Amino acid sequence: MDFENKTILITGASTGIGRAIGEKLLNVKCNLILTARRSELITDWISEFENQKAEILVLKNDVTDKNNVAKSYQKAVDRFEDIDIAILNSGIGKNITPETFSSQAAEDIINTNFLGNIYWIEQLLPDMMKRKEGIIAPVSSLADNRGYFGSGFYCASKSALSIFAEGLSIDLIKHGIKVVTIKPGFVKTPMTDENKFKMPFLMSSEKSADYIISGMKKGKNIIQFPLPTVLGSKLIGILPYWLYRMFAK
Repeated sequence: MDFENKTILITGASTGIGRAIGEKLLNVKCNLILTARRSELITDWISEFENQKAEILVLKNDVTDKNNVAKSYQKAVDRFEDIDIAILNSGIGKNITPETFSSQAAEDIINTNFLGNIYWIEQLLPDMMKRKEGIIAPVSSLADNRGYFGSGFYCASKSALSIFAEGLSIDLIKHGIKVVTIKPGFVKTPMTDENKFKMPFLMSSEKSADYIISGMKKGKNIIQFPLPTVLGSKLIGILPYWLYRMFAK
């Protein structure tokens, strides 16, 4: 798979992984649709680059608002007709303890990390199915395997996304549409900057974008990185519940 001459959607492109992927695709001859709630940040970082090869459309988009997603999709196809690749990267995380437990926090995280993907996929599918082609790439997490301290809502949202993406990938085989699940480890972003705990094998957004772009070019169905965190998460995932609780508390 190549990005040349493709129309590529990246949600959550204002900072972090979304921005890093967008920056690397600026010098590719393609159509780039970059969205975020703070779309002005996208405009700011684009202005730092000269002589871009990509045609760019910046959209202000709140993925938790179904109607806003529908309007953003319509603006995108009005400009570029079809979307070939959708990298659904929008996501948030909050450290929630029993003392700060809040249903509002749950709604914010689940609506962004899970339903935000659903709203975009709802818009993307009819045209992709009609054309019998397209790539949908939701960004999940290696934290989708267990409930980690202070991250129950986040882990639940990413677990739901990974399981949903797996089922969707099977459903869409006959329609010629590929689903690529992206599962990063710890990546340095404004979101993870707020974490108070140690983050082993923390990597830059730029390096994570390299993994994602390389994995998509190679046609992978699951892109997970870095290797030490992948192996660690698999080991943690198979621990018996009682043993995991001993190490997790």
